[in-house]
Amino acid sequence: MPRVSKAEAERHRATIEQVSSRLFREQGFHGISVADLMGAAGLTHGGFYGHFASKDALAAIACTRAFEESGARWRKRVEESPDKATALAALIENYLSARNRNAAGTGCAAAALANDVAREGEEKPVRAAFVDGIRDLLEILEGVQPGDDPAARRAAAIAQMSTMVGALVLSRATLGTGLSNEVLAAAKAQLLAQVGDADGVSRGPTG
Repeated sequence: MPRVSKAEAERHRATIEQVSSRLFREQGFHGISVADLMGAAGLTHGGFYGHFASKDALAAIACTRAFEESGARWRKRVEESPDKATALAALIENYLSARNRNAAGTGCAAAALANDVAREGEEKPVRAAFVDGIRDLLEILEGVQPGDDPAARRAAAIAQMSTMVGALVLSRATLGTGLSNEVLAAAKAQLLAQVGDADGVSRGPTG
């Protein structure tokens, strides 16, 4: 069997990372096998270990990739907003939307992977990747908080992220019932009201 070129090997690796990032978010780390991951990538099972030392190693890489995708989307929303309050409201609106709830495979890794990561040992590389990803998103949220007190801005960002991620997890877990939409609506309304109180503008869900 002919050896693949370096460029082709790099393409294969990138494909595996992309596919696994989506499937891990959809099915969890233990909900899909290496063979199924490779099959979804259009590659043979035997080629996996030529690219990654283990499934654990791939999980960490896929987790990092997922957070990088979220971070890029968040930063784009911030850059496109005229001010911090508008940016924060846009982040909340998008995160707590039915579209985001229904797209676990391309959505935020925090909500999709938190339960899986919590069950992994502290020595697993995915734990560090997850923490790094959370810190990056928190940094973005901190950057759009009102006020000049760093501690207060960080506390507000942590509270907002906790509410957003928790609400998204609950909404997905109750999908198919009226409660799912109620969870999103209640969390969104509460957070947007806080944004409005901070900047003196009345804000509410747009959808």
